[in-house]
Amino acid sequence: MLYWFLKWIALGPVLRLVFRPKAYGIDHVPEEGPAILASNHLSYADWLFMPLTLTRRVTFVAKAEYFTTPGIKGWFQKKFFTGAGQVPIDRSGANAAEGAMKSAMKILAEGELFGIYPEGTRSHDGRLYRGKTGVARLALESGAPVIPCAVVGTDVVAPTGKVYGTWTRPVVRFGKPLDFSRYAGMENDRYILRSITDEIMYEIMRLSGQEYVDLYASKAKELDKEAKEEAKEEAREKARQAAAEQAAQEKAGDGPEQKAS
Repeated sequence: MLYWFLKWIALGPVLRLVFRPKAYGIDHVPEEGPAILASNHLSYADWLFMPLTLTRRVTFVAKAEYFTTPGIKGWFQKKFFTGAGQVPIDRSGANAAEGAMKSAMKILAEGELFGIYPEGTRSHDGRLYRGKTGVARLALESGAPVIPCAVVGTDVVAPTGKVYGTWTRPVVRFGKPLDFSRYAGMENDRYILRSITDEIMYEIMRLSGQEYVDLYASKAKELDKEAKEEAKEEAREKARQAAAEQAAQEKAGDGPEQKAS
């Protein structure tokens, strides 16, 4: 009930009025029955704008901490995330990945739409990164079709690491459903899972127009952070050398010749 209240009365109309998001390929999303919406991930606003373009509910999984924080703040946080179409990861599994899979399977078994970001985390530089194979395993185990999706412009509206963004009109594109039933029963074959995932990511790349990087986003962020730290250290070293040279020049200028003058 809260989901529909936020979508059609409280939050959705405001977002539509202010940002006027455009959507293409909505007819590729089935009017009923389970389906997996596999999207790129540029901003935390992605999970607001993509479902906004559809009449059906789209559910994502989120960290359990969003639903278990104590106090008044935790209560409002839980209500908001629940109302925004997110469910906590099922922690009965051995790890977060298994818990997310269990939660997703429950949603699909109920004939609902499940949203997933194969990259696993937001892109820090606007490029599209290598997808994790969880989306492929989910497709094979559930038998649900995968609908590639691209959200463009949300990194301008709500850029990573910044409080405020710039106005733009977000665009959401849905591709044709991908059917992987030909691989049924092969969900434990890592080569098949990688092949399926790469096919999904190719379609997302085609829809989004992003540059593709065959590297996991988390690793790319780590390398980028290391490069920035190395650049800072190099700058500090150059500053130290410059200061040492300046000190040496000043000391040399205070030598016998200068004293004699």
